[in-house]
Amino acid sequence: MRFNLEKPGAMVLLATAAIAAASGSALAQQLPPSPPPANPEITVNGAPAPAEAMPEGPEIKGVITARSGDRMKVTGADGTSTVVTINDATKVSASGGLFGIEHNTLTASSLLNGLPVTVKTLQSGTGLLASQISFRSSDLKTATMIHNGTAQQFGEQAAATQALRSRMGDIDKYDIKSTTNVHFASGRADLSAGDKADLCAAATAAEGIDNALILVVGYTDSTGNADFNQKLSELRASHVINYLQQACHWKPYRMLTPTGMAEADPLANNDTPEGRAQNRRVSVNILVSKAVDGM
Repeated sequence: MRFNLEKPGAMVLLATAAIAAASGSALAQQLPPSPPPANPEITVNGAPAPAEAMPEGPEIKGVITARSGDRMKVTGADGTSTVVTINDATKVSASGGLFGIEHNTLTASSLLNGLPVTVKTLQSGTGLLASQISFRSSDLKTATMIHNGTAQQFGEQAAATQALRSRMGDIDKYDIKSTTNVHFASGRADLSAGDKADLCAAATAAEGIDNALILVVGYTDSTGNADFNQKLSELRASHVINYLQQACHWKPYRMLTPTGMAEADPLANNDTPEGRAQNRRVSVNILVSKAVDGM
């Protein structure tokens, strides 16, 4: 993985991401319970009041260091951490694109750990609700490269899906509550009626788990070249993401960034048609941060 360290801010971003990774998610992923403790750890929660009835809150600048359910922790340069609530009305945008134009079509799944952000908030009682989250496109690109580099290591080192899941739990400090697999025809990414029912059942199960997030991982069998399989695995994951959000009504801000793993970590032997059929799948993992599990 190669970064241009001559660009302003690139070294700061990489150093921040490295610190977050090195400290282990045991620190980065710890979200404080309610009620809020004393500074420098400030816990803030969203409220059901209409946004137009809420006065403006403080603007928060820092790096995303944890995600759990509808909450996100932002750690400032002085070490103060603030947990804000995000919802359907939260606007997510990136600046610094073509001619500096902002892009407002992003979703909360773009909010990766290690991403520097500016958060505008609204006040409600003792809590804060994120009304707008903005960041630079170049910072998102770097954070995504770091994230994908970590994901690639899973595929290179794993011998089986269970091993991949175990490492994800160890590295990212998540408990995996359940995994639902949906399967695909060779070279296809469309969902069957049975798959659609299984996905909504998984979303319903996740709704019953406090602080649950969903991680979607796409796979292929060994047929086809590496580039084709990578794109196909990502397309399958994308179709599952869209169905979960649009038909099963799973909130996008409670979903981690999807990953395409191509033919890595097969469930079965690719030498047989039956084995290849099992490997053409998307895994829908219901996760809860170990730091907040049972909160």
